[in-house]
Amino acid sequence: MAPSSLAPRPAPGGATPPPRHLPPPSAGRVCPRAVPPPAAPVGGPAGGARGGAERSGACSSAAVSPGRQIGHLDGLAMTAAMRQRFDRFLHEKNCMTAVLERIESKTGVNRTYIATAIVGVVAVYLVVGYGASLLCNVIGFGYPAYISIKAIESPNKDDDTQWLTYWVVYGVFSIVEFFSDIFLSWFPFYYMLKCGFLLWCMAPSPSNGAEFLYHRIIRPFFLKHEAQLDSVVQDLKDKAAETADTITKEAKKATVNLLGEEKKST
Repeated sequence: MAPSSLAPRPAPGGATPPPRHLPPPSAGRVCPRAVPPPAAPVGGPAGGARGGAERSGACSSAAVSPGRQIGHLDGLAMTAAMRQRFDRFLHEKNCMTAVLERIESKTGVNRTYIATAIVGVVAVYLVVGYGASLLCNVIGFGYPAYISIKAIESPNKDDDTQWLTYWVVYGVFSIVEFFSDIFLSWFPFYYMLKCGFLLWCMAPSPSNGAEFLYHRIIRPFFLKHEAQLDSVVQDLKDKAAETADTITKEAKKATVNLLGEEKKST
């Protein structure tokens, strides 16, 4: 038999080197996991590209970024907060909630569902009903006027600031609407959107539409042009005072002349 290649070879000079201790074939070796060969792309290069895109899309859809998760949680928290405010508003003591309480006691239906149904009916009526403009003005003017009177009579002054802010926004909105109502009133959903906008402005929330529009648009514009606006208002006041004085003087002259003519005739 031929000598094994692993046997120690005699070193020069007759000295035999120490044998090499080799590990057994199965010791110290880690067999790699069997990786299946890549499947052939279906349909040629285009099929392979499409398969890669699908795999990358699946990986991207499966991995949700932390920012998206935070945004989703913020949306859920905002929705829950709005529901709590709406429920708290429905349980306040006023004439509207008294009617809802009476309906709830008679029908056994939760007042939240009743109020939601009423809002839905009003929204549909504002689209297809007759007198939608009057109903929208009653919602946007009548209820805030009632609540403003209660706010004036209450010792708390925070609600006074809230409703003063609403009336400022309502006044600016009325001026803008005066010039755009001719064109927008023909839009089918105009009064429903207008009513929704006014409800957003008067919503029982510290960050409602009136607060948002006042602090983001109206207040910065007013502070920037306050001097010019004061000058214009002062000029208008002076002209109005002059006009009132002139009318008063003319009315006095007309009265004196009329009395003189009556004395002469008698």
